[in-house]
Amino acid sequence: MIATPPPAEPQLVTVSAILFSPEEERPRIVTVNCRPSPKASQGMCPIPVLDAHFGDNQIQSIVLTQGLNGEPLRFPLHLWYAPQLLQKGNPVNRAIFHITSGAAEKPWAGPVVVLKFNGSRRQGYSDAGSNDLPALSAYFLSYK
Repeated sequence: MIATPPPAEPQLVTVSAILFSPEEERPRIVTVNCRPSPKASQGMCPIPVLDAHFGDNQIQSIVLTQGLNGEPLRFPLHLWYAPQLLQKGNPVNRAIFHITSGAAEKPWAGPVVVLKFNGSRRQGYSDAGSNDLPALSAYFLSYK
């Protein structure tokens, strides 16, 4: 009888993301684990595990494909946020307020986690960093 190995556990992928925490003055780099998409064979992006940042809140995401002056981003940015926190009269996100110098037309509340795609096809993530802040600041300034 040939011994078969146990089924392989899905491999978590770890990437650096940018956290805009409501209580902190500046965004910071955090580590985010991503689990494989059930459709990974179809080239679908891994799914970030963000419970630690959003708790029980429902989360949504926006894909940012343009940076400053409408320039296309080679590596689009994936913003995750909790829409209900934007509406509940929660305190303004101080990190976003800080990088926009308070000039954003619409204040953000609640945490925002930003991951960076590893290419325009958006099939995986790479490490986000401080070089991504200008495009994010421009987005928050233009958000209405």
